Amino acid sequence: MSFINYSAREINCKLVYYGPGLGGKTTNLQHIYKKVDPSAKGKLISLATETERTLFFDFMPLQLGQIRGFKVRLHLYTVPGQVFYDASRKLILKGADGVVFVADSQLERMESNIESLQNLEQNLGEQGIVLEKIPFVLQYNKRDLPNVVSIEDLQRALNTRNVPWFEGVAPTGVGVFETLKAIAKLVLQELKKKE
Repeated sequence: MSFINYSAREINCKLVYYGPGLGGKTTNLQHIYKKVDPSAKGKLISLATETERTLFFDFMPLQLGQIRGFKVRLHLYTVPGQVFYDASRKLILKGADGVVFVADSQLERMESNIESLQNLEQNLGEQGIVLEKIPFVLQYNKRDLPNVVSIEDLQRALNTRNVPWFEGVAPTGVGVFETLKAIAKLVLQELKKKE
């Protein structure tokens, strides 16, 4: 849920990057962080294990400009994708204004994608939220690898809601900002509905 700070005239929105472990969520945030003007971003915090997987979350406030005199600030988080970090995912997901699901396009990761999407629905459901009622976009990451599933098959398996989707190669930035812009636009549309 967005937080409005009237004294600072600031609207803060929380965007969560969700998906299976090693799917590219952290790489998306790292690319965004690298390309954004230093004056428009805060510190990127990344907690990782010795195997370089995200243990808790990444956080990056990113200013978007102003809406009716209020500055809009996005807070970007990733969740740890590994199955045993479900409690962390639930905590990070709490209060999310929008969700980006980063799917791993590799054939051998399809089952993990489906399980992670089901986990997202379940964790939102425990908060009384259905996925259809929250801004949501998909990114099919790792499209540069040779063993990827076709877009048609990914769409059939993961995008039954027909939400916006993007092909991605997060390390080179392909699809990264397109995905961020799409989720930010949906979140801002939701904010305007509440005015």
